[in-house]
Amino acid sequence: MTVSTLPLLASPKFPLGQVVMTSNAARRLDWPALKDGLRRHALGDWGDLDPQDIQSNEDALKHNHRLLSAYGKGDRRFWIITEWDRSVTTILLPEDY
Repeated sequence: MTVSTLPLLASPKFPLGQVVMTSNAARRLDWPALKDGLRRHALGDWGDLDPQDIQSNEDALKHNHRLLSAYGKGDRRFWIITEWDRSVTTILLPEDY
């Protein structure tokens, strides 16, 4: 499933490329959570990650590596992954990985 481009209130730190999601995520997540997660991800707010993963993302911004964010709780927890070349951003549930 493809998600349309979302307007951001501030300048993104990197391009999201084409935004897609797994069918499992599309069935279980609500639109406001997805929209907020994408906004936060693009702005460099990596969500609920440990300090080491946050630092990995900061390094990845500088060296064009893959970016990972995590948002939500319990069965509403989801990840957002932007590929190293910034061509695709995927929304998925942890069990979809």
